[in-house]
Amino acid sequence: MSFPRCALLWARLPAGRPAGHRAALCSVLRARVETLPGALGRVSAVASASSSSSSASGGSKAPNTSLFVPLTVKPQGPSADGDVGAELTRPLDKNEVKKILDKFYKRKEIQKLGADYGLDARLFHQAFISFRNYIMQSHSLDVDIHIILNDICFSAAHVDDLFPFFLRHAKQIFPVLECKDDLRKISDLRIPPNWYPEARAIQRKIIFHSGPTNSGKTYHAIQKYLSAKSGVYCGPLKLLAHEIFEKSNAAGVPCDLVTGEERVTIDADGKQAAHVACTVEMCSVTTPYEVAVIDEIQMIKDPARGWAWTRALLGLCAEEVHLCGESAAIDLVTELMYTTGEEVEVRNYKRLTPISVLDHALESLDNLRPGDCIVCFSKNDIYSVSRQIEIRGLESAVIYGSLPPGTKLAQAKKFNDPDDPCKILVATDAIGMGLNLSIRRIIFYSLIKPTINEKGEKEIEPITTSQALQIAGRAGRFSSKYKEGEVTTMNREDLSLLREILNRHVDPIKAAGLHPTAEQIEMFAYHLPDTTLANLIDIFVDFSQVDGQYFVCNMDDFKFSAELIQHIPLSLRVRYVFCTAPINKKQPFVCSSLLQFARQYSRNEPLTFSWLRRYIKWPLLPPKNIKDLMDLEAVHDVLDLYLWLSYRFIDMFPDASLIRDLQKELDGVIQDGVHNITKLIKISESHKLLNLESLSAENQSRLSGTSKGQARRMRGTKTLGSKAAEPPGPDAGEKSLASRLVQQGLLTADMLKQLEKEWLTQQTECPPQLQQNRTR
Repeated sequence: MSFPRCALLWARLPAGRPAGHRAALCSVLRARVETLPGALGRVSAVASASSSSSSASGGSKAPNTSLFVPLTVKPQGPSADGDVGAELTRPLDKNEVKKILDKFYKRKEIQKLGADYGLDARLFHQAFISFRNYIMQSHSLDVDIHIILNDICFSAAHVDDLFPFFLRHAKQIFPVLECKDDLRKISDLRIPPNWYPEARAIQRKIIFHSGPTNSGKTYHAIQKYLSAKSGVYCGPLKLLAHEIFEKSNAAGVPCDLVTGEERVTIDADGKQAAHVACTVEMCSVTTPYEVAVIDEIQMIKDPARGWAWTRALLGLCAEEVHLCGESAAIDLVTELMYTTGEEVEVRNYKRLTPISVLDHALESLDNLRPGDCIVCFSKNDIYSVSRQIEIRGLESAVIYGSLPPGTKLAQAKKFNDPDDPCKILVATDAIGMGLNLSIRRIIFYSLIKPTINEKGEKEIEPITTSQALQIAGRAGRFSSKYKEGEVTTMNREDLSLLREILNRHVDPIKAAGLHPTAEQIEMFAYHLPDTTLANLIDIFVDFSQVDGQYFVCNMDDFKFSAELIQHIPLSLRVRYVFCTAPINKKQPFVCSSLLQFARQYSRNEPLTFSWLRRYIKWPLLPPKNIKDLMDLEAVHDVLDLYLWLSYRFIDMFPDASLIRDLQKELDGVIQDGVHNITKLIKISESHKLLNLESLSAENQSRLSGTSKGQARRMRGTKTLGSKAAEPPGPDAGEKSLASRLVQQGLLTADMLKQLEKEWLTQQTECPPQLQQNRTR
């Protein structure tokens, strides 16, 4: 505000006004002179400020403003001091004010000025609507803006003089505008090696053991681990961590176990052993070791979990770091280690036993042999195949991802036991890691698998070469009784595709995953205190900057949990921990349990053993059908969630040892259910809880070996299992084209409704004569 404007306002004050009002206005005007540029010089000031801000941010990408959620600024009510602005000037005519605001909104110069301050068209519009509502609905306004509006009404000021007040309001509803540069600095994820000063303080030796499945690469790394004075093993699964824990202690090397849900100290007095086997997320990056082993290093590219491998690779404080995995990760690891000044020694391994792709498909379950493993990519396929095997008088073991680790091991032991009549295994790709199985032949029931891409979107496509090699490699393992492995498919038409997949070159891994820390999110929240955690994550990812060898991991599961418990009063750090808890969001009972646990925590009510027993309605009965079995698996996951939280909040989850005993008991109940799974399937079918009888003629032919042409058309349709819980309809034997496309994943229910709506619209708009031609 210019000095002439100040003088004008001062002179306009009535002589009879109290001295306090004149003093108040004087202080207001003095503040305005110091902080707000004049109307004439404002554009140049904005331009210079904008350019300096741009240079300071290093030319960062423009933020995705759709992530900015506006805060609510309530209109001012009646003030205890009265309407000072009205006393100093006059009450405002709201009709005149509305015209001024509309004129302000339509000015191109103002819109351009807003863009210079980060207000794109969307934000500008939202900010203006809020600003207008605030002005029009407030009983009294601040003195400065009241005087400006009054002067504009009398043509003593220009409408552009409203911009500083508009900008102030915009920053109130969009606080991110005030601190963009600070947020960019906080979310700068470049040069991640610098995050681990302990590892950078030593010169590590990096050895990459590269080779296919069953090549002995992990064995050689573990031998170095066992012979070292101290060591850490980082695996992708609890089962693998358990296996190394048991092997190490059996070899006379004291070893502790650390997973998200379990801590086992081998020393009776609780003293930590020099060796530890852990899941990769749980490894310590501050403890010094002589040898570290990071298994399945190629998972550094995993869209959800890749950050854990990146953290272990860059942060483990060990003299020797042994990496085990596919050759596709060699180039990326070498590049990453170049940035730390460490060289990578590559040791290549070849498969210890031969494996061959057969020139014929299985075609019928009548052709099964002992040692066969049928790999499916959905539970529905597992149920139907197990049922058909049982009809043929054979016994099968079953392994899939949601089974508890104890049940998986029990089923693996049953299948491996030469004295057990069970000689067939039906499994998902869960057998690809963590289980030692005596398999002669891998049979792919389908080559289509639902996957989640980097954006968190579901895709249905053939399995990758890496996945196919990992699964096929389980046949004919060196330690099993079968010294040669075989691979084939259920369908003859799939065999050529399998060969093509296996013969493809595995593309080199291009980038490693990263993940924001709790500290970074806390700093974000300091600047944006009224923003929800899920929105904070979105803004963080959008503002983040990464080097070319890195990417920010998909955080949809984190945001799902954040939105689930958003309404529960928790501190940010506690909320963050709850959101990192691993849950299956497809299990309603597990999701509601996370919500209940968070609610109990917020009330400061400890979750005791007796409380949890009542919550899960213990004791639980043995499963009578497949639905009961799935419910028990969900309860097991809830107990896992309790144990995971018990190591983060010991006081609020005090009964971990009792819950672990309860979980072992539940594991036994689930094992009995899986052992009798074909009986459960039969009961489920009879009660129409499982829709296996409504398989189309093609699916039945897949099991009996007939009607190959139809099988080709319907290949992979059952992987979705979208109709699993529905009883068969009267015409289930002959499904419509639409229902088949939905089952195949080529159409969704929403797409089908849209097509139906468009078709009806076309029929309505179509001329009668043309409609008659269509019906002929």
